[in-house]
Amino acid sequence: MILQWQLRAAFARRLSTMYGREVPAYNTLVAVAEEVNRDVVDRDGADAQRLGSIGRITAERHGAIRVGTPAELSQVARIFGALGMRPVGFYDLREAARSAVPVISTAFRPIDADELALNPFRVFTSMLTPADQRFFTPDLRARLETFLAGRELFGPELLALADRAEQEHGLPDAEAERFLELAVAAFELSAEPVDRAWYAELEAVSAVAADIGGVRSTHINHLTPRVLDIDDLYQRMTDRGIEMIDTIQGPPRWRGPDVLLRQTSFRALAEPRAMREPGGTVTTGALRVRFGEVEARGVALTPAGRERYDALLTEIDVRLSGDSGRTRAEVAVDVWEEGLPGTERGLREQGLAYFTYTLNANRPGANPPETPKALVDEGWVTATPIVYEDFLPRSAAGIFQSNLSSEGSRDTGQQGVDYDQAWLSGAIGREIHNPFLLYAHEQAASVGAIVANLDLPTTLKDMP
Repeated sequence: MILQWQLRAAFARRLSTMYGREVPAYNTLVAVAEEVNRDVVDRDGADAQRLGSIGRITAERHGAIRVGTPAELSQVARIFGALGMRPVGFYDLREAARSAVPVISTAFRPIDADELALNPFRVFTSMLTPADQRFFTPDLRARLETFLAGRELFGPELLALADRAEQEHGLPDAEAERFLELAVAAFELSAEPVDRAWYAELEAVSAVAADIGGVRSTHINHLTPRVLDIDDLYQRMTDRGIEMIDTIQGPPRWRGPDVLLRQTSFRALAEPRAMREPGGTVTTGALRVRFGEVEARGVALTPAGRERYDALLTEIDVRLSGDSGRTRAEVAVDVWEEGLPGTERGLREQGLAYFTYTLNANRPGANPPETPKALVDEGWVTATPIVYEDFLPRSAAGIFQSNLSSEGSRDTGQQGVDYDQAWLSGAIGREIHNPFLLYAHEQAASVGAIVANLDLPTTLKDMP
């Protein structure tokens, strides 16, 4: 049997090879990321691997795909379920960007810490929202939904193998090979001609809508390696003549611990595509839909930490509105210095971030203290930050927006459609996991093991 994590690792590798063949600049991005990571490990030693081993970080990827309907998203969930990946989190990008991005999203990933350690592949998956009248008129919605209902993204053989892999937690060698072959092919860029007029009509609303609903297939929009110094990578890519987007999305570079997620990308490339003209002839055109993203991951924040983070973003916006002479990065550093603890210890003691706790082999005495702070301070226990495994809607929208050819259109006089995690979970027939609960469970499990080992009061299970 090829186990689910092995299927996941093999799928990520093959997808990376395929994408590098289709988008050669991605290979450059991966090479530069590995170069930066080696230099950071040489410089910082063990500290460089505080949020994951260099082996894991080197293999780490997240992908992004886009689909049109709940039925298509449900099929995606079956394919990723075969790989041991579950939907986690709900992201509404319609409100997160100035430009028109009419999608809601979730991310498929392993949810168990051991599975993440084996291979942490994730896929950020967006679904179009044709019912939102701010973007789509009733007539366009009807034609778009008819178009989407008439296509098949994933064939019955692939879906049957996916279901079997999920039920049996893996596949025999021959079936595993066939599943991987079909799954990778499902996300290749199709050579089928694109209807130029239909694509252009959707593109006037949103380039993202056109990429989803203007073609009869889906494809990987980007694959993302993980890097230990994203600022260094940004400069090295620029030095190689590769055009990057204008900024690094997410928290600023500052003196304190990295939190959550920082992302940037090289700009979407104009790729030749066959185009079907209104008269039926096929010509060659170009579309800009795929780009090369890179990420740097930090510590996972608690709900209180995330509330603080969101408040800091708001404060940056407020200060920028009254101080046009400074860059966003400059203002952000000041706000971060004022608003967040400058150490992991500060984050932990204020309950702003998640940590796992392990009992030290060399204990300083016979009687352990009975407070969380003392257990760490006196050397009984080591606190290790939990890496953030998820995404940020504002950052995701920022990446999308930076790679769009136009702002699109949005009729703010129309009523939007309310979507939330519960709605999306019901639409695809699967539980969408709350990321905060996953991190809290991992932290609580580590504390519970220490409490049991040292025979401490069970109240310590609430250790921050």
